Amino acid sequence: MPTDSRFNRQPIRESEAIQVSINGKKVMVQPNDSVAAAILLSGVDVNRKTPVSGKKRAPYCMMGVCFDCLVRVNGEENIQGCMVKVEANMDIQTQDGTRQAIK
Repeated sequence: MPTDSRFNRQPIRESEAIQVSINGKKVMVQPNDSVAAAILLSGVDVNRKTPVSGKKRAPYCMMGVCFDCLVRVNGEENIQGCMVKVEANMDIQTQDGTRQAIK
């Protein structure tokens, strides 16, 4: 399955693949993929902008240290994408800036 991703992987067996939504686009991924890996494999190369400078960020360390992989998962903001495994029908959205303040 060709994508615009800079990453390549072995073909996904259809019997094992699960579907997630990344910014509204349906993507087939492997059950043990992290949310950050699924984003990178889908061809998205920027998943957030910093609230201070507005600079673009993407998953970097893939081990929970840098926080550059923050995304919105099933409506919950500021989720470290590299630390969460994908689940079937998960709704993943890129995140700009910080989440809404609690009132």
